[in-house]
Amino acid sequence: MLNTNEFQNSIQKTKEEAFREIDQENRLEGLEQIRVKYLGRKGIITSLLKNLKDFPEEDRPALGQLSNQLKKQVEEVLLQRAEKLKEIQLTLKKGRWFLDYTLPGRKGWVGKLHPVTQVNERIIQIFYGMGFEVAKGPDIETDYYNFSSLNFPQDHPARDMQDTFYINDDILLRTHTSPVQVRVFEKTEPPVRIIAPGRCYRNEAINSRSYCTFHQVEGFYVDTDVTFADLKGVLTAFVWEMFGKDVKLRFRASFFPFTEPSAEVDISCILCSGKGCSVCKHTGWLEILGAGMIDPAVFDAVGYDSEKFTGYAFGMGVERIAMLKYGINDIRLFYENDLRFLRQFQL
Repeated sequence: MLNTNEFQNSIQKTKEEAFREIDQENRLEGLEQIRVKYLGRKGIITSLLKNLKDFPEEDRPALGQLSNQLKKQVEEVLLQRAEKLKEIQLTLKKGRWFLDYTLPGRKGWVGKLHPVTQVNERIIQIFYGMGFEVAKGPDIETDYYNFSSLNFPQDHPARDMQDTFYINDDILLRTHTSPVQVRVFEKTEPPVRIIAPGRCYRNEAINSRSYCTFHQVEGFYVDTDVTFADLKGVLTAFVWEMFGKDVKLRFRASFFPFTEPSAEVDISCILCSGKGCSVCKHTGWLEILGAGMIDPAVFDAVGYDSEKFTGYAFGMGVERIAMLKYGINDIRLFYENDLRFLRQFQL
């Protein structure tokens, strides 16, 4: 027979074990088994109550109070846990999540490169295969490299074409990767055949077609006897590699301060095959990049002999190429980090 101290210790031990089992149980059926174990006709707490008759009459009230308190506490905890499990089941049901332990386990997600990164690397790969080397420059530039050295005088109206993030009067976030062109020219004698991928920044209104930051790939080639025909051949090869040989190109006269003559390059719409649709505004053409022959003023700024050397340059927005390739109509999707969107794309 238990003495008073042993009986009290037994009550405390039973309480701790019951609470632990209830807290760890995740099934309503399991809670019912715990209830029977402790509160059933032959349960542990029921047996403790039956043993009260073996104690002296003067001890029974205090021990009975402890036993009844234990019984009440276990009942309350069982009820709270049952309500919690019912709430979880209801939430899962509303969310159409059903647990089926017979189903095979799900594999973990395998990481993929961002679609802009994938397209950027594909562009680099294509031009690298045509003999271009890769060069990079700083995101934070001086006014000289970003504008002046590229034939943008202080009062030149072309500066208005590029809304700029200025840090101070002379330091800014580059608006294009063309400054890399000048930095390479300063350190390298022709022939020079370079592509310069990187991030650019412009203080533009954010909408479905423009963003305050974007990626660009600049390309340029300088040597003796470089012609516009060479430029057309390189860009045609690029378009065919990126979009397929069924795609057509056209060159439209345009203006850029650092190239003369200058052109914008269009491709036949890859969605309607040039027949005309809402994406190409029923013209059958989509603009993809700007290009031209490097202006002699740029050669003069870096000490190249403009009578001896000629060269071409081109620049394209990586996001725009990705939008055309994948049929995406909103550039903002690239920057919202929605995994449902990002997991769809793989070259």
